[in-house]
Amino acid sequence: MTYEARSREQMAVLRGKETVRILALETSCDETAAAVVENGRKIRSNVVFSQIDLHALYGGVVPEIASRAHMEACARVTGEALREAGETLDSIDALAVTQGPGLVGALLTGVNYMKGLAFAAGKPLIPVQHIEGHISANFLAAPELVPPFLCLVVSGGHSHLAEVSDYGEYRLLGRTVDDAAGEAFDKAARVLGLPYPGGPRMDVLAEEGNPEAFELPKPKAPGPYDTSFSGLKTAFLNLVNRLTLRGEELPKADLAASFRAAVCRELTEKAERLIRDRARCGSPGLRMAMAGGVSANRELRRQMAALCAREGVEFFVPPPALCTDNGAMIGSAAYFSLLRREAAPLSLNAEPSLPLF
Repeated sequence: MTYEARSREQMAVLRGKETVRILALETSCDETAAAVVENGRKIRSNVVFSQIDLHALYGGVVPEIASRAHMEACARVTGEALREAGETLDSIDALAVTQGPGLVGALLTGVNYMKGLAFAAGKPLIPVQHIEGHISANFLAAPELVPPFLCLVVSGGHSHLAEVSDYGEYRLLGRTVDDAAGEAFDKAARVLGLPYPGGPRMDVLAEEGNPEAFELPKPKAPGPYDTSFSGLKTAFLNLVNRLTLRGEELPKADLAASFRAAVCRELTEKAERLIRDRARCGSPGLRMAMAGGVSANRELRRQMAALCAREGVEFFVPPPALCTDNGAMIGSAAYFSLLRREAAPLSLNAEPSLPLF
């Protein structure tokens, strides 16, 4: 029997099994992360090897260095994830890996490693879309959460407002028309001379500043739920340049706080419009979730929590450790994918632009 035929048989059995344990690997960018997840909602282990120190010297992620570091770390983090969970490869039911989107070399490293491991162990392999993984982190943080719900997905490369109508079923409602929120934070941090990773450091610095110290323009986007950050980024750059040319000492905390408040306001206002439009249509039991690395931003969490409290909407957001890239979110998404899709063939390839919508 071929590996693919055996995987199909195993997947059919797993759909009826009471407890399914998945070993998942995430290598889409600069973290090598592995986890063991049970039934899509229980974290048995979650191990993350960060490459921040490797890339800090260059001010950003260097794809070749990231790929090499993943190659060195894949076996280590998957082994550690199994040990932390008290499992062996034999006791694992299926494997999962991020297929895309992400850096092609980083993705290829993870995909090829897990294909080899799955073949050697005789276990089915489940490919996962990275953004679907971020959304699924909410199922780990709030086991009571079930679709349908709305979700604000914000990361370094994505800013989406989406509807999760069922497990694995998504509808795009709004998106950025230019830069993503995380990209805008990183570029603003670079203007202020903050070291890599800029976005999280910008968030820390902003906590010390006055968000009303500087007025930044309100972005305009074509769709009712679309966002735009390119103009904000340019206005911020011009503001810093003006202050510098006047010979003034940069009030970096105030600048960071003002920029952060403007970005978060743009995201929150579009979420507010969506919530109110749905309420006017009589949608009962509205729920709003957040996902992605930028959902760890403290000001965004405060603004979104306040919005949902005002509108009487249930609000869900993972803890910061599950907002950034991790293996547990991939294991969660893989479980719900297992219920509706076939396992990956050995011809599985990385897809750096793999769409969700």
